[in-house]
Amino acid sequence: MSDSVFDQFQGTASYIASEDLRHAVNVAVALARPLLVRGEPGTGKTLLAENLASSLGLPLIRWHVKSTTKARDGLYVYDTVARLHDSRFDSANVRDIAKYIKLGPLGEALDSPTRVVLLIDEIDKADLEFPNDLLHELDTMKFRIDETGREVAAKERPIVVITSNNEKELPDAFLRRCVFHYIQFPNRELMAEIVRVHHPDITDRVLDNTLEVFFGLRATPKLRKKPSTSELIDWIMALKKAGVDLARVSGGIPFLGTLLKTEQDIELLGKRAKA
Repeated sequence: MSDSVFDQFQGTASYIASEDLRHAVNVAVALARPLLVRGEPGTGKTLLAENLASSLGLPLIRWHVKSTTKARDGLYVYDTVARLHDSRFDSANVRDIAKYIKLGPLGEALDSPTRVVLLIDEIDKADLEFPNDLLHELDTMKFRIDETGREVAAKERPIVVITSNNEKELPDAFLRRCVFHYIQFPNRELMAEIVRVHHPDITDRVLDNTLEVFFGLRATPKLRKKPSTSELIDWIMALKKAGVDLARVSGGIPFLGTLLKTEQDIELLGKRAKA
């Protein structure tokens, strides 16, 4: 295996990836293993899959997991209601059961004639059996549609990116099959790079001032929801559009609701400012 195999993903112009994250992505691609990514909200887990697909020139298929999601839904759904409805008007036409089979996101990824990136987003929202129910298909990269007998097998193995907010512990058997990476929240230096990608015209002084306020907020004890990267980007945009110069603001943080998203956090900050 050549060294170049481990250098396919280097981030993109709009997505600054740390060296450790780049290594994790490229190892997962080289080993044909799912990449399991954890990290606090706002660290770019979902954006990773989008930018990986963009950098490799591959289609992206998204599977947004909910609390009611079942693993089988990701393979295919048999629409019995539509078939029953159609049978009232055209009994001969409903004999083709394949017309009522709709592939789910994983099914589409395995049925694709070309390689794709499959994002399984927030896997820990589903019940505890969900990851285990995916193991066979993620290992074999094929499945059978029981109603028609058709076997769907991947012509090219998709690149699978799985995100988790660490709301539930995932089964050991599932973890063993993944390459794991925890995305650390960006330090000040990396955050400055990220901000400059989105606000290339920002001056050093304004950048320093905004980062000072941002990381000061994140360091505030007992915050229920620390501001994330996307909220920092939005806050700077709001400051720019309003023509606010933080260096000339005396007391308070302009547009605080862009950074803090709960009443309790805003009240907490207000009490600390008065103390």
